[in-house]
Amino acid sequence: MAKFNITQIKGVIPAMFTCFDENEEVDVQRTIDFTNYLINKGVDGLYITGSTGEGFLMTNEERNLVTEIVCKTVAGRVPVIVHVGDIGTKKSINMAKYAEKCGADAISSVPPFYFRFNQEDIYNYYNDISESTDLPMIVYNVCLAGLMSKDFVKQLASIKNVKGLKFTAREHDEMCLLKEALGKDFMIYSGCDEMATQGLLATADGIIGSFYNVIPETFVEIYNYARQGEYVKAFEIQKMATKFIHFVLQWDCFPVMRECLRTRGLVDPGYSRRPFKAPSKETMDQVWAFCAELKKDNGITHMDFIDKF
Repeated sequence: MAKFNITQIKGVIPAMFTCFDENEEVDVQRTIDFTNYLINKGVDGLYITGSTGEGFLMTNEERNLVTEIVCKTVAGRVPVIVHVGDIGTKKSINMAKYAEKCGADAISSVPPFYFRFNQEDIYNYYNDISESTDLPMIVYNVCLAGLMSKDFVKQLASIKNVKGLKFTAREHDEMCLLKEALGKDFMIYSGCDEMATQGLLATADGIIGSFYNVIPETFVEIYNYARQGEYVKAFEIQKMATKFIHFVLQWDCFPVMRECLRTRGLVDPGYSRRPFKAPSKETMDQVWAFCAELKKDNGITHMDFIDKF
């Protein structure tokens, strides 16, 4: 049973890695350990089996397994949002029902993709999933699946259980206008890691992102400053985070981030699935050199794994 209502789902919410072992199988113990690690870092929720969780590289049964493990481990300490997106409505409904059974607090989905579905198809997709459970639905607007227009998002918000939007784009003026139009109880989450501060300034209720796996404390600090109205201080930290993000994005970023955590002995988040590839020693040498320069230039970096240098 859900422990949180949608208006309580705020703050820093990592789009959590799925922990695979060396054979690319879901690793139960690593999942438990990594879930606890992130909560102990002070995050405000978890967004699981999404793009960062490599959900589209998994079977529905594997995604359900991760949902079960995470919900059981969290045990109501923070909200859990389960991404149930797929290109088949029936598959998404089955995952949504399982998420509700496991005690998730909300579901989320990208729009169906690949087949160039029209707006009526997409509307029906969200409507059908939303009718299948009592959980609030967070629509996911992301360029990888095709950005939806502001007017169409408003149309989707008329669906009974659609209660939020994950907005992974740089047009924060649109996000701000949507928040104003849809009201304070319609939750909007900024999904662009390198612009988290700007998203919060544009009235986002929370931030959901990939790099919150590796530098959660950085974004917790950004969020806390922003909540206090200290946006200049928040942005100074954001600038350091953005430098790190842009550097890591040269490669398959999920495996690099995992290696950062594992090598520094903070936690073992497992491995990514192919076709993502593990970073080479040469790649990690470049990452460590960059991190050393970042610390040299900034002193304390507000990034725990770099401050261990």
